[in-house]
Amino acid sequence: MSEFLIANMAPIIFVSMVIFLLTGFPVAFALAANGIVFGLIGIELGLLGPQLFQALPDRIFSVMASETLLAVPFFTFMGLILERSGMAEDLLDTIGQLFGPIRGGLAYAVIFVGALLAATTGVVAASVISMGLISLPIMLRYGYDPRLASGVIAASGTLAQIIPPSLVLIVMADQLGRSVGDMYAGAFVPGLVLTGLYIGYVLLVSFIRPQWVPALPLSARSLHGKALALRVVTTLLPPLTLIFLVLGTIFLGIATPTEGGAMGAAGALIMAVMRKRLTWPLLRQAMESTAKLTTFVVFILIGARVFSLTFYGVDGHLWVEHLLGNLPGGKIGFLIVVNILIFLLAFFLDFFELAFIVVPLLGPVAEKLGIDLIWFGVLLGVNMQTSFMHPPFGFALFFLRSVAPASVKTSDIYWGAIPFVGIQIIMVALVIAFPQMVTFSLAQEATVDISNIQMELPDTHYDEPSVPPSLELQPAPK
Repeated sequence: MSEFLIANMAPIIFVSMVIFLLTGFPVAFALAANGIVFGLIGIELGLLGPQLFQALPDRIFSVMASETLLAVPFFTFMGLILERSGMAEDLLDTIGQLFGPIRGGLAYAVIFVGALLAATTGVVAASVISMGLISLPIMLRYGYDPRLASGVIAASGTLAQIIPPSLVLIVMADQLGRSVGDMYAGAFVPGLVLTGLYIGYVLLVSFIRPQWVPALPLSARSLHGKALALRVVTTLLPPLTLIFLVLGTIFLGIATPTEGGAMGAAGALIMAVMRKRLTWPLLRQAMESTAKLTTFVVFILIGARVFSLTFYGVDGHLWVEHLLGNLPGGKIGFLIVVNILIFLLAFFLDFFELAFIVVPLLGPVAEKLGIDLIWFGVLLGVNMQTSFMHPPFGFALFFLRSVAPASVKTSDIYWGAIPFVGIQIIMVALVIAFPQMVTFSLAQEATVDISNIQMELPDTHYDEPSVPPSLELQPAPK
C-alpha cells in the first residue's frame, strides 16, 4: 500500500481535490485541507521533508504583499460605484433612443452598454443584474422574444470577463507570471471581436425572425435632433473619458494596473458626485461588497498556495507535464485537450477556481511547448467566459433568473444562452487560428538572425613578417 501511495501520490492528490470540490466544500478550505493532509502523509512516507511547511508563511506573505492583486479591490469598487450610481440606466436609455428606429435596436443597445460596462466595471454580476433589472422589462414590453432578450443580456454581461479591466485577467496574469498590462493589451481586440459577433447574431436574427426584434414605436422615442445629440454627449463622454484614463494610461505604460485601478475608483466617485447620487448607504454597500469579493479571492489564493506547496513537493507538476506534454499533435493537440478540459470543468467551477487551481498546472507545460503565455492566458479567459453561460450551472443565468420577471421561464433563459455559448466557442477557435489578434499589440522582443551576422576584423598586417622582441638575459643576483 505504501509503495502504491508513493508511486501515485500526485494523481491521488489531484483526484481528492476534485472530489472535495464536487461535494460542495468551500474551495479555499478544500485546497488548504488537501495540501496539509497529503503533506503530512508525504512526510510520514518519506516523500517530503519535515521542513516542507516552513516555507508556508513566506508563501502566504507573498500573497498578502502582491501589488498585482491590489488592483482587484480597486476595479471592483469602481464597478460597483458606477453600477449603483445609475450609469447603466442612463447609458441604456440614451443608446436605446439612438438605435430605437431599427430592428433589434434595443438588443444592440444592450450589447453596446454591456461592452461599456465591461470596460468600466469588470464585474460580471454587476453587469448582468443591472442590465436584467433595467433592460429586460423594456425589451419584453416592446415585443422582444424572451429567449433572445435573456441571451443578449446574459452574454453582454459576460463581456466583463474578457474586456479590460477584467478581474479574471488580473488573476490570470498573476498565476502565469506575466504583466497585467500586457494581458489587458492582448485581450482588447478579442473582446471587441466577440462584441461584434454578438451584434452579427442579432443582425442575422433581425433578417430571419424580424418579429423577435421589433423596432421601438415612435411613441417610445422621446428624444430627437439636438436633444438626442446633447444626451449622447453628456451620457457617453464621462464613461469614455474614464475608460481612456484607466486603460489608456495602462496601455501606454504611464500607470501600473494598480495605479490605474486607483484612478478608476477615484473617477467613479467623482462621476457619482457629479450625478448627485453618492450617498453614505451606497458607499457603505460598495465597500462591503468589495471587501467580501477581495477576501474571497485572497482566501482561495492562500488555499491554492498551500495545495501547490504539497503538489509540487511530490513532483505533481512533472506528472501534469508528462500527461499533457506528450499528447499527439504537439501544440495543437495540447490546446484542443486543454480547452475541452476547461470547457467541461466550467460546468462545475467558476472562473476564480479555474484560474487558481488549473492555470498554474497548465502554464509551465504551455511555456515548455513554446506557447506565448499572454496569448495562452487570453485564450483561457475567452474559454472561461463560457462558465458563466453554461446551462444549467452558468452564474450569469442564475444572476438573470434572480431579477427576471415571472413571465420569463427558466427554460427561456437556458435556451437563449445556447446560441451565445456557441459564439463563444467560435471565438475560442478564432483566437487559436489567428493568434495575431492577441500578439500584435504586444511589444516584440528584438530578435537576431545569426545567418546575417558579419564580423569585420581590423587590418593588423598579419601578412608582414614580424620581428620578435629581443630577449636579454639578466644575470642572477648575487
